[in-house]
Order: sequence, then structure tokens, then C-alpha cells
Amino acid sequence: MKFKKPQTLLQIATLLDVEYVGPKNFQVLGINEIHVVEKGDIVFVDHPKYYDKALKSAATTVLINKKVDCPEGKSLLISDDPFRDFNKITKQFNPFIASKVSISESAIIGEGTIIQPNVFIGNNVSIGKNSVIHPNVTIYDNSVIGNNVTIHANTVLGADAFYYKNRATGFDKLISGGRVVLEDNVDLGASCTIDKGVTGDTTIKEGTKIDNQVHVGHDTVIGKKCLIASQTGIAGCVIIEDEVTIWGQVGTNSGITIGKGAIILGQTGVTKSVAGGKSYFGTPISESREKLKEMAEIKRFLKDRKNP
Repeated sequence: MKFKKPQTLLQIATLLDVEYVGPKNFQVLGINEIHVVEKGDIVFVDHPKYYDKALKSAATTVLINKKVDCPEGKSLLISDDPFRDFNKITKQFNPFIASKVSISESAIIGEGTIIQPNVFIGNNVSIGKNSVIHPNVTIYDNSVIGNNVTIHANTVLGADAFYYKNRATGFDKLISGGRVVLEDNVDLGASCTIDKGVTGDTTIKEGTKIDNQVHVGHDTVIGKKCLIASQTGIAGCVIIEDEVTIWGQVGTNSGITIGKGAIILGQTGVTKSVAGGKSYFGTPISESREKLKEMAEIKRFLKDRKNP
């Protein structure tokens, strides 16, 4: 999430009421999660296991809960609760604005696009030309939809990421400040849910077609010309490369990559990253030929034991 205008380290430290390390005029351009950080971003870290990763990341400001040596060319914000203060930054620079109308006046809707009854379109949404949005679709603030996109009834774009910190008082939610981006010629079936990024974009690229009742988690990127069948659940921060086919009732772990042209057969649990150009099946996932051989061998073994 980029700020509308650059901030200084002093301005952010003052907002959070925390100590800082670095020049007071050090430039801060936005906030992001560790897997999408860029120069100018703030990243937060609140566990020693991830200190090194955060400090060596592309982020140039680290919001951290311990005084450490500041890497050259970077700055630090020292907080007793980085998770809380990351939320404070999101609220300050991307506040929730309640809507009073079904289609926001700030929404941009392209020529030839059809909006069916009972659709909600939030603030600063952009929809391209010749798209069709069917009844009861909900499109949250800041979503970006391309040309020739079809979204079927009851689908929701831009719900919050499923991201919580377990505290003694209950689960504390990390506030989502990202977007959903659908490129040109994407089709979404009925009752799909596409969560916004925590700080970046959840992206579905050009020409991808998604069946009914599919869930896509926060910050996931789905490549071009993919096919994804019904009742598939894709976790957050997944990368699905171009021309992947995923059949029904597949589930994935977070943070994995599915390589270009892979085929994931129905009811597979994608527990790890897999290479492209191959077919996969089962839980834990294996190449489909190997998995089917294993199943045949087990069946033969059990039969032999039963009939010695």
C-alpha cells in the first residue's frame, strides 16, 4: 500500500509515538508485507525468528519490537507492538469510508458495461469496457476490473484477509489495506470470494476462468489462461503461474507456487510448491502417475493379505 504522498520517518514515528533510528527526514513511501516489500516501504516484524529476514528485505524502514543494529541505508521504528502499530498506519492512510449508495459516485464504469440490479460497487472502484456484473455481486473499495470481464451472481471481491494474531484477549485482526485486481477477459462463477491483499493486490490475470464457489485468499496471484473448477480453496500468498488447470475440491497451503501448465486433479491437497508441465494428485501431493501406482500397489498388497 503506497501513501498518497511521501512521509518522513519523523512523521510516522510521531503518528505511532515510538522511538526511531535514522535521519528524521528519511523518506517513507508506504507499507507492505514481507513478500511484496519494495524500496521505500515499511515492513513489520514482531518475532526474533523473522528479524533477519525483515532487516535484509527490500523494505527500507523496519517496524520492530527490539532495538537492533540498523542496516546501512535503512531506518527503524522501535515499537512495543508492531502488529498494533502496523494497523494504526493502515487506518491513518487508508481509512474505511462507509457507503450510503449502492454504486459509489467515485466508481468509474466503462462504456458498454452492464450492471445488473442489486450490485454494490464501492469507493474508487474501476470497471473497464463491455463487462457484465450480475445481480447481488459485491465489489469492495479500490477494486480494479478490466475489459470484457463477467462476474456471476453473489460473488464478493475485496473481503478482508484471513489474518489474525492470537492474544490472551482473543484474536486481533490485521487490517487489510490492499486491493483485488481482475485483468481483461476474466470470468468468475457464482458465489466466488476473492479476498483483497493485506497491503498489496490479489490478482487474477488475463483470460483466466473460475467456476462457481471458489475462494481465493489474500495477496494470491493467479496467472494468465488458468482454469479453476468449483469448490477449490486457494490460500493466501499463493502464486499460480500461467495456464494452470485446477479441478474441483482442490485445497492449497499458503505461500506455495504452482508452476506453469501444471494440472491439479480433483480433491488434491497442494501441500507444497510443484513444478510446471506435470499432472498431480492426492494428499500429500505427488505426480498423478506415481500416486495412482502407489494406490494400485496398496490395493494389491491388501488383497494378497486377505487371500494368501
